[in-house]
Amino acid sequence: MNPIRILIVGCGNMGASHAAAYHSMPEFEICGLVARGASKVRLNEKLGTNYPLFDDFEEALTRTQPEAVCISTYPDTHEEFALKALEAGCHIFIEKPLADTVSGCEKIIAKAKQSGKKVVVGYILRHHPSWIRFIEEAQKLGKPLVMRMNLNQQSQGYMWDVHRNLMKSLSPIVDCGVHYIDVMCQMTRSKPVWVSAIGARLTEDIATENYNYGQLQIRFEDGSVGWYEAGWGPMISETAFFVKDVFGPKGAVSIVAKDAGASGKSDQVDSHTKTESIRIHHADIDDKNHFLKKDTWVDMTDEPDHQGLCDREQAYFLKAIRENMNLTDHLDDALNSLRIAFACDESVKTGEVVRL
Repeated sequence: MNPIRILIVGCGNMGASHAAAYHSMPEFEICGLVARGASKVRLNEKLGTNYPLFDDFEEALTRTQPEAVCISTYPDTHEEFALKALEAGCHIFIEKPLADTVSGCEKIIAKAKQSGKKVVVGYILRHHPSWIRFIEEAQKLGKPLVMRMNLNQQSQGYMWDVHRNLMKSLSPIVDCGVHYIDVMCQMTRSKPVWVSAIGARLTEDIATENYNYGQLQIRFEDGSVGWYEAGWGPMISETAFFVKDVFGPKGAVSIVAKDAGASGKSDQVDSHTKTESIRIHHADIDDKNHFLKKDTWVDMTDEPDHQGLCDREQAYFLKAIRENMNLTDHLDDALNSLRIAFACDESVKTGEVVRL
């Protein structure tokens, strides 16, 4: 088969990683790089190539006539770019969240169904063997589950610029939270019934209606509960910023990332997907209430790095196109996690519990 001509829109952290994946895959042919700033030039230099460069997405779409588009721009552009790409007859790989509103997400899904084109959302943890194992082990713990997760980022320099730009459209618990809400839904396979959330604005560098720290709580129909917190900025503490922990009646399972969870790593993208090891605790006790089994450690040091995970995502995108995969469940899950995240955002702003 001829390679799939793909247009890269957004050349920052994630866009550059996805472009590197396409560049290394003979099944894809990059036909252009789109970004408003100099990131596209730096990406060309990094890849050692001379791909056509564009400042404007519509111009690039018209001139390159791609078969697929990779969208890794800020969330407030996702709906517009995705709809235009689908109207042009393109398949789409798009970074999470699918859109910056629930209605925008629904419009993209409806347009994908109408056009018959594939839309894959960048839920990178779904392609991570360690997280797949983490979810599988959590499902063995019985019900209800207690799920505790966070990813706080003590950002400075370039990353603080990125976070401030992100907060123009989404809060940390929405932008990052969709990943971990999706994980909780996979662990419980149960329906969320209500959410509550709190947030705080810790800087004058963002709009008064925005907040750069948030924590959400979810209760599921099966009695399971979960919390997630995310904060961005130079004031964020690095104490216990990387918590991935679940327990149920039969024991507990935890991601223990001593290196990725060390001081100075909280705003490094490469560290966010590392697990390093998984600790499995067994709750079985004898007649004197002593544990019957020692904790089990699963070594994950051979896990793929961040680029390896992006390569896996693009292999999945290729498979979806070439094998005409049914992505209904994939898109429904993306919509579901976003709907829950926005309900949490509503709870922060109203101070009320939101029933789903």
